[in-house]
Amino acid sequence: MMTKIKTRKSLLKRLKITGRKKILRRAIHQGHFNAKESGNQTRKKRRTSKLTSVNQKRVRKALPKI
Repeated sequence: MMTKIKTRKSLLKRLKITGRKKILRRAIHQGHFNAKESGNQTRKKRRTSKLTSVNQKRVRKALPKI
């Protein structure tokens, strides 16, 4: 009997998985020290972006149930 593969809950909390199984992530460096940046940079950080294909493969291995 094989053991169950556990999902990495920490990863699930950081990512959003759409209905068509796309994996979205938040922009990095959003926390603080944003006053130095231009308005364009701060607006870009509000958007979510897709993971690269290499990272998607890694995430799908860590999250077997998606």
